[in-house]
Amino acid sequence: MSFKDYKYVRPDYEALKVQLTDLTQQLADAQTGEEAVRVAKEITAINFSIDTQATLWSIRHSIDMTDAFYNEETAFWNEYSPLFEELTTNYYRVLLESPFREDLSRFLPETFFLLAENKLTTFSSEAIPLFQKENELVDRYNNLMATAQMEFRGETYNLSQMGPFGQTLDRETRKEANDTVTAFFEANEEAFDTVYDELVKVRHEIAKTLGFKDYVEYGYKSMNRFDYNREMVNTYRQEILKHVVPIVDELRARQAKRIGVEELKHYDLGLEYLDGNATPQGKPEFLVEQAQKMYRELSPETGEFFDFMVENELLDLVAKEGKDTGGYCTYLPDYKAPFIFSNFNGTRGDVDVLTHEAGHAFQVYNSRWVETPEAIWPTYETCEIHSMSMEFMTWPWMDLFFKEQTEKYKFSHLSGALLFLPYGVLVDHFQHEVYENPKMTPAERKATWRRLEKMYLPSKDYSESEALDRGIFWYRQGHIFASPFYYIDYTLAQVCALQFWKRTQIDYDETAWEDYMRICKIGGTQSFLQVVESARIKSPFQEGALEETLNATKAWLDAVDDSQF
Repeated sequence: MSFKDYKYVRPDYEALKVQLTDLTQQLADAQTGEEAVRVAKEITAINFSIDTQATLWSIRHSIDMTDAFYNEETAFWNEYSPLFEELTTNYYRVLLESPFREDLSRFLPETFFLLAENKLTTFSSEAIPLFQKENELVDRYNNLMATAQMEFRGETYNLSQMGPFGQTLDRETRKEANDTVTAFFEANEEAFDTVYDELVKVRHEIAKTLGFKDYVEYGYKSMNRFDYNREMVNTYRQEILKHVVPIVDELRARQAKRIGVEELKHYDLGLEYLDGNATPQGKPEFLVEQAQKMYRELSPETGEFFDFMVENELLDLVAKEGKDTGGYCTYLPDYKAPFIFSNFNGTRGDVDVLTHEAGHAFQVYNSRWVETPEAIWPTYETCEIHSMSMEFMTWPWMDLFFKEQTEKYKFSHLSGALLFLPYGVLVDHFQHEVYENPKMTPAERKATWRRLEKMYLPSKDYSESEALDRGIFWYRQGHIFASPFYYIDYTLAQVCALQFWKRTQIDYDETAWEDYMRICKIGGTQSFLQVVESARIKSPFQEGALEETLNATKAWLDAVDDSQF
């Protein structure tokens, strides 16, 4: 069945409340393990269907944020998502108290019980109005971004469509394009500040209502960080500062030399080579065809998976008016179908989507055997191992997309992995400071961002942009608004993915694919560090893991004569 034929029906909350409340009571009253499992499976099936409808709404809303019907549904989900969450939390409470834990464990993985325990501490009926307010504020931010319109040289563009102009060879065009985008954020500065200020206050109130010291403590629980804490993350950030920032400075100096500028300004960062960045050598349809060929050759499993995605039209890839920004992968449990959303704009990022988001989709496709929605996906930092590693697993096929620019792409891709690490921990550090000091004013938040930006990205030169030098760049980072603390996850996963890069591209380790397949099938049935162990790679928190990975990566980059690109 094609995605367009998937039927959306708004769930009847009142009817489902009666049904789920009755089933939860049946679970509490169960006299045998067999009865407890039967009821738990009935509840799970209903939750799968609710998740499916919520995901259908979310996808179709993001594909066209001007669609009146799905805009109306947005109001419903903003209001009722916390109410459905309340019903689920009641189920968790009863299940965790059940005397038939051993029987239930044959159906539910151990991580389910850990997730359920965390949910009980991060949700209460008392906080429902606060969660509803948070949903509304996130939607306001998304609408600000999705409806952005910029006039540039006689044409109108959205934020995604402005991307290629920042990579053009003409420096004046790059500067003008960057100024145009910055002007949009500056013109809406008060709106972005207001939304975020209200979000910080609401989230702080949520944390206090639920008995947490601050929203950071709440955030770690809600993100299900079973294996590590804020002190370990702080140490990890310091390691990035110590070991990665100097390499990034070297890479930026090489970039300035390559593109022939004495001083690398912020608007130069998008251009990597004087003859232009590596770009896909074909239209979107061509890229999908090549991806299908690539995945069929990579393995029987990836071939079957990507054929399924194409045949069922589970990809919406091209940027267009009214479409939300960014890219994501999600999952429709009733159809056992992943879905990939992106905004192709003619840059190398189009191919990155076909490897990164496909990595997510491949994992969840292989985890469809998991019988409960809570454990089909792993926790966020684990999810990103699958996606980022897939980017490197597919290196041998990059010539299909980039042809004679393939080596240029690989240099950009690998160096980009290192360039990202300091930015990723910057976003995390910023959020820690914001939520540890919730009374900051908008001006103080911007000053905090700029102070940290100078620490982690010292080579970023905003001398020709007063607004960026004042600290408004973070407005464009949607995770800060919509998914607090979901960003360090990318960097932790990147360190893991670089180990898969070394195993596959340097060591030619024939067992690497077997290990990758194993963790895709594991899904969310193991915690982050358990998955790392199953993958036979080192934890990013393990002493020496970062340095060993960096040494191999830097050696490969140093061996490349990038002046020839």
